[in-house]
Amino acid sequence: MTTPSAAEYLLKLFGLSGKTAIVIGGTGVLGGAIAQALASAGAHTVLVGRNADRGKDGVDAIHKNGGSAEFISADVCRRSELQSLIDTLTQTGKSIDIVVNGAGVNSPTPFLEITDEEWDRIFNVNLTSVRVSCQIFGEQMLKQKSGSIINIASLSGITPLSRVFTYSATKSAVINLTKNLAREWAEQGVRVNSLSPGFFPAEQNRKVLTAERVSRVMQHTPMNRFGEPDELAGAVLLLASSVAGSFITGENLVVDGGFSSMTI
Repeated sequence: MTTPSAAEYLLKLFGLSGKTAIVIGGTGVLGGAIAQALASAGAHTVLVGRNADRGKDGVDAIHKNGGSAEFISADVCRRSELQSLIDTLTQTGKSIDIVVNGAGVNSPTPFLEITDEEWDRIFNVNLTSVRVSCQIFGEQMLKQKSGSIINIASLSGITPLSRVFTYSATKSAVINLTKNLAREWAEQGVRVNSLSPGFFPAEQNRKVLTAERVSRVMQHTPMNRFGEPDELAGAVLLLASSVAGSFITGENLVVDGGFSSMTI
């Protein structure tokens, strides 16, 4: 019996060749890094968002590194546009193997100043879009009897953080929805997990990272630094892989530099 090389073993565990991965929010900082990781592992990666320039830049970066990718413009809050997206992919013979729900918005509004409009907008992007995506792409995965859905939650969905009331509420709901779906679809070959990043500076949270807040975050983070977007790659590939992650469903994987382990 021939012992596989380290490269062969890792490819077997984490390789995604022949798979199609959809990254909703793939034009953002974290979504872009996740898309790059999936493409680097061999998946044909579909970046979904509304900013065509960022979409093109993301696809070009993946192509430059030898990966396969395309950008599809869609408003992830509109069911008809996500349905059109999946119709386009399935008509070209592509399976729907991996879906990352990474669209997100935030606001630092004090609680008594949160308007109905702001509350509804953040819930629509952060939670309703996840529900609709899981319905549309999950239905196809159930037909295939295979697939991995990764919902991007947040540390704030587990540990209450000041100044992000609405955002935290949506991410807590995403984690709960993830666990419910995992239980519902486990015997049908579809795995559903969530990924909760800690402090990874991106568009939606830079507005709340004042100098004072940064200092407090660092005091509470054992690794004493922010996360870098590509540090989510390992967690994403684990959850995406039908080999390495074959028995993982209903989990919320936290990547936070130790923030959630600090008590005093």
